[in-house]
Order: sequence, then C-alpha cells, then structure tokens
Amino acid sequence: MANVEPEELVGTFPSLMAEGALLSRRGQHSKALLCFTNALQLQKGDKHCLVARSKCYLKLGDTENSLKDAEASLQNDKTFSKGLYQKAETLYTMGDFEFALVFYHRGHKLRPELQKFRLGIQKAQEAIDNCVGSPSSVKLENKGDLCFLSRQAESKKMKQKLPVNLARKDQKRLNKQEPIRNTKAERQLLGELYADKAYLEKLLKDEDLIRSNTKQGMTVEDLILGGIKYLDTRTEFWQQQKPIYARVRDRKLRQQRWIQDKKRKPSEVARHIVKSMEDIDMLLTSGCPEGSCKKAEHVLKTIKGRADVEVPNKNELIGNLYSCIGNAQIDMGQMGAALQSHKMDLEIAKENDLPDAISRALDNIGRVYARIGKFQEAIDTWEEKIPMAKTSLEKTWLFHEIGRCYLELNQATEGLEYGEKSLQSAEEEGDVEWQLNASVLVAQAQVKLEDYQSAVMNFEKALEKAKLVHNDAAQQAIIIALDDANKDFIEELKVEKERRDSFKDFGYVSEYFFEKIKSRHNMEQENDKQEEREQENERNEKEKENERNETEEEENERNEKEKERNEREEEEKERNEREKEKERNETEEEENERNETEEEENERNGQEKETDEKNGQECNEVERSGEERLESERNEREEGEEETVREEEEDIKEDLSEQQGDIS
Repeated sequence: MANVEPEELVGTFPSLMAEGALLSRRGQHSKALLCFTNALQLQKGDKHCLVARSKCYLKLGDTENSLKDAEASLQNDKTFSKGLYQKAETLYTMGDFEFALVFYHRGHKLRPELQKFRLGIQKAQEAIDNCVGSPSSVKLENKGDLCFLSRQAESKKMKQKLPVNLARKDQKRLNKQEPIRNTKAERQLLGELYADKAYLEKLLKDEDLIRSNTKQGMTVEDLILGGIKYLDTRTEFWQQQKPIYARVRDRKLRQQRWIQDKKRKPSEVARHIVKSMEDIDMLLTSGCPEGSCKKAEHVLKTIKGRADVEVPNKNELIGNLYSCIGNAQIDMGQMGAALQSHKMDLEIAKENDLPDAISRALDNIGRVYARIGKFQEAIDTWEEKIPMAKTSLEKTWLFHEIGRCYLELNQATEGLEYGEKSLQSAEEEGDVEWQLNASVLVAQAQVKLEDYQSAVMNFEKALEKAKLVHNDAAQQAIIIALDDANKDFIEELKVEKERRDSFKDFGYVSEYFFEKIKSRHNMEQENDKQEEREQENERNEKEKENERNETEEEENERNEKEKERNEREEEEKERNEREKEKERNETEEEENERNETEEEENERNGQEKETDEKNGQECNEVERSGEERLESERNEREEGEEETVREEEEDIKEDLSEQQGDIS
C-alpha cells in the first residue's frame, strides 16, 4: 500500500486527535490517517496516537505499518494495554495466530476486566484449532484442495527467487501473471468476493483501460492490481484461519444439526423447556441469581424464535420467564429492571387472559414497590390482587404485607385492620408461623395506637407461637418488644392511678364523678390524638404546599429565565434593527451624496454648456459681423471696380471720340 504523505500541519495535537477519531468512526480511514500523522509530527511518540494510526493502517489493509505503530506504542511502556491489544489484532489479521494469542494473554493478565482480551484469546485459539486440528473427519483427494495449497507454496517460492533489481514494468507484468489456482477452493474461501475478483481480472485484459490514468495521477492498472493483491492476501488469511477441510466439516455439522432440529418433535422441545425451567428455579433457590437470570434470558430468546406449533402455551411460558428474570433481578438488587420484567409479565398475562399469571405478576410488582419504599403503590397493587387470592394462606400473606405497608406509612388504624384479617386467615388455615407474624403485626399497630394492654396480650400470644415453632430469633425480638410494651403499660397505669388517687383525696368525689372524669380524660386523650392526626395532616399539607410552592418557584424561575431570554432576544432584535436602520440611513446618505454630486456635475455640465453656447453665439456673431464686413467690403470693392470700369469706359470713349475728331 502506498504511504500517505502528511499534509501541511493545521491545528493543535488534541484537535487533530479528535478530528482523526471522528473521521475513523465515520469510516474515512485515509483522512483519519492524515490527521494522526500530523498529530505525531506535533507530539512524537505519543502512544495513544500511534495506536489510533495503527488501527487506521489495519482498516486500510496495511498490516506492516500497523504492526510498526503498535510496536512503537509499546517501546516505552510494555504494559500499555491498548498497544498490546492492537499488536495482537494486527498479528491475528496477518495470520500469525500463535503470537497473537501470546499478546492477548499478556493483555488479559494485565487487564483481566476487559472483555476484548478474553474474546481475542478465544478467537485465536479457535483459529489455531482450525489450522492444526485433526482432519480425519474430511477425506482430502489430490484433486482440488491439495493442488491449491501446493500451487500456493510454489507461487511463494517463485516470488522469493525473483531478482530484486527488476524494472517496474517487469514487476507489473509478473504480478499480472497470476499463478494457476483451484477455482473451486478459491470460490469457497472468497465467497461473494469471488465475483469481484473475477471482474477485476477481466478488466486487466482491456489494454486501453489499464493504460489510462485517474485524476490523482495513478494508473487504472495499479488500482486493479492493488485490489487483486488485497483479495489474495485475504484468501491466504482465511485459508490459515480456517482451512477448507474445517469449513467442509463445519458445514456438514451445521446441516446435521439443522436436520436434527427440524426432525425434533414438539414434545422433545417441551421437555427441553421444562428441564430448562427447572434449572432456572434450582439456580435461583441455590443462591445463584446471575446464572438463573442468564439462563432464563437464553431460554426466552430460544422460545421467541420458535413457532407456536413447536412450543405449546408459548405466551404463558414467555410470561413465566419474565417472572423468573424479575425474581433473579430482585435478588441481585436491580429493582428498576425487576419492576420492568414483572410489568412485562403482567402485560402478557392480561393480553392472553391468564388469571393465575396476573395474580403472580401483581404479587411480584407489589414486592418490588415495597422493597424500594413505595408503600402506597405496593398497597394499591396488592389490593388489586385480593379478589384473586384462592387460599387462606395466600390471603394471610397478602393481608399481612398490606398491613405492614400501612404501618410504614404511620397509618396504624388501617394496619391494625389488615393485621386482624391476616390473623383470622392464619387461624382458619391453621398455620402457626403466620399466626405468629400476624399477632406481632397486630401488637405493633396497637402500640402505635397506645393500646398497650391489648398489645401486651398479643405479644404474649406471639411469644407462645414462637416457642411452638422453635424460632429463637423471633422469641428474642418479641421479648424485647413485650418488655417495652409492659413498661409503657405500667407507666400508663401509674399515671392513671395517680390521677385516681388525686381525686380520692377529696371526700366529696364520688365514684360516679370519677367515672365522668375518667371518660373526660379519655375524651381529652382522643381529642389529643385527633389533634395529633390533624397536625400530621397539616404538616403533610404544608409539605405538599411547600412542594407546590417550590414547583411554582421553579416554574417562575424558568419563566423568568424564559422572559430574560426573550428580552435578550428582543434587545438583540432591536439592536439588529437599529443596525439595519443605521445601515439604511448611511446607504440613503451615500445615495443622497451621490445624487448631489451628480446634480452638481450636471450643473457644472449645464454651465459649461451655456458657456459653450454663449461662446458659440459670440463666435457666430463675430463670424457674422466679419462676414458682413467682408460682404460690405466686397460690395464696396465691387462698386469701386464698377466705377473704375465706368470711368475707364468713359475715358476710352473720350479717347475714341478724340481720335475720331482728329481723323475727321
């Protein structure tokens, strides 16, 4: 490949690097190569720039220069991962798979987190296996493939024996005379590019065409030979990467697998899917959510690619897989992704009218909302599921979770209501563990409502249930909560006793009056609680009002900014209009000045014309007067001449008369 001449340096090193990267992403590798070359002139030996230029050389097929730049980037830093990867890629493209594998391993050892080194190791090992693997599965005959390889070797030897000092025309002629190749093998290696190579070889036979030049000064023959050389290089590379026998073997294996897949019965597909679903559940329950999620995604992709006939209940299976993926994502802590997966499950279930799947999806969506602290959304979702609950145990769990969410929202009354429902369902089911959980929930709600006596009773019931199921952790937690509730209850009794004793000090206080006082006290407590609730509501209202005010302030700020921007735009517009008006005025003034100048010029021309006319008139008058004088002088001369002639005639007549007199 011809070397690219660097153009005149324009810009700084960062700008040239950025421009080169942009051009490279657009696929304009020749222009990108110029940018990187110019950048290296400004900052010689920059390893990042060398790697970038090496990539351009590799894209353009110049593996030699690509390897040089990759090695240069490693000259000062042998642990430069980008340089190691680029050198490995170049060696792989050149067909040197063993050395490429070495550098892939070096890079992976330095940067094990980079996936590209793992992929490089994999593809290099596959290429080596394809080259040196056992060819026993394909029987080669000395017809096509071996002839092709032997002729390739002969052509390489002939090229090595050529003298170095051949003239350029002779070299072109030798390059033009391609070695005889096996058409079948070459067609297999090149694939769709074989037609392009045949077309280029056909163009070489047109003598007039190959002698013509392009606008860049290159001959068409050089371009054609360059294309053929590139295709030959790729053919050799593909032959090294995967020989013919390996391609034949892979093609036969693919055909066999395809036939087997076609012949596979739907029942076998169903059994395979059931086995996969069992594996997914086993991975999730064994504490491997990542593996479960990956397998579920793989099975989901497989099922989507199957026909409805092959996979019975396809939509139901897809929804189930989305549910499995969502559960795995919950265990991995990916709550946003889990919510989307369970919503997909719900959408598919509603579209296909699957009540059990709808119930399952609502259950999971509520769990996700509760995990991320959106308790009201969790309550709404679970309340939608209540009519779908079929067993008492399912209702027990559902009521318990809804009550727990109400407690988190400090709505103890609703929490107590759902706790009692959960306890009732658990007693109907006869499940001791859920009786324990429901009793604890009811007791906690009663503590929040300051009904300490009832709370103590329910904590004691829960403690008995915990002892029945031998749950030591629950026993410890209940004992602590029971102790706190007892203390609060005793404190309440002390306050009540002190109040009662204070009333008994007065002899006139009757039991009836005491009961009235007690009821009034209870009423005051109820009023206090009501006031607390009202204060809580007021606080909530204030918070909402503050949020609204903040939103309004933000909106006002945005409006003010928008207004300022509009004002700036108007000012800019006015300034532009003033400038335009000023330009128009200046233009008009210039026009007026030009008009005045033209008028003055016209006046001067008129004056000159008048002066010329006057001068002309004077000249005419002078001429007329001169002509008149000349005419008068001529007339006078003529008159004088006539008189002279008359006088002469008279003199002659007198002389004649005198002569006649003398004669007589």
